[in-house]
Amino acid sequence: MWVWECEKAKGVFVVVHGANEYHVRYQWLIQKLIDEGYHVVMGDLPGQGKNPKSRGHIDSFQEYIDIIEKWYQRAEQYQLPIFMLGHSMGGLAVIQTMLQKKLSVNGIILSSPCLGLVDPPSKLTHISAVILNKLIPKLRLPTNLAQVTRCEAMLKRDETDLNIVKKVSVRWYFELTTAMKESHAKVTSFPNVPLLILQGGDDLIVDKIAVFRWFNQLLLTDKYYKEFPNLYHEVFNEPEKETVFHVAKGFIESHLN
Repeated sequence: MWVWECEKAKGVFVVVHGANEYHVRYQWLIQKLIDEGYHVVMGDLPGQGKNPKSRGHIDSFQEYIDIIEKWYQRAEQYQLPIFMLGHSMGGLAVIQTMLQKKLSVNGIILSSPCLGLVDPPSKLTHISAVILNKLIPKLRLPTNLAQVTRCEAMLKRDETDLNIVKKVSVRWYFELTTAMKESHAKVTSFPNVPLLILQGGDDLIVDKIAVFRWFNQLLLTDKYYKEFPNLYHEVFNEPEKETVFHVAKGFIESHLN
């Protein structure tokens, strides 16, 4: 877990990264939050980044939920308004955490939350994975993800980053798909917390239709969905990231109290 502090903080953010990445890829976003007057609490999820007990593997999605709760508890120590921001699989993990833990937060921002995949495994691959999950759950296979951003600088830095996980286990895949199904099934049980979804219009990873369907079923009194045309999966790493942050900033400031 890492904590970045600012002077005269207005609130604190708990940031949860996605799959195949870790906290270092959030330097720009962290600095923007600090500049706007927010402390930031963030760590690397189990099996990812600099925290790989077993690279690309988890035994249960509960591991994500438990560690996010610990980050939240650290944020509570400031006795300031708390916001949560989760990207992709991290967004899914925030959803699962809120469904289970009902954490008290001022608002939640989900960036391209993983509620469906643009290119899911074939039925044959899925059947094979069912068998492998029982026999060799830690077997790791290449992710072969589509392009996540149009930012050439970010793509270039990722090429040489040895901390980026490029293979995930069969068990990890099953825990991910189970969490997605459960999030849709329990959508009406999501706590009544202000929510903003930021979605790339040309996301090649997450199925934006599934995201919008989940959003429409939410029984919240304060929810917002913003889609950015032409943007890829990582909206906070796209060339238009300043515009994306401006939208997020407006949501944050309107929910400080």
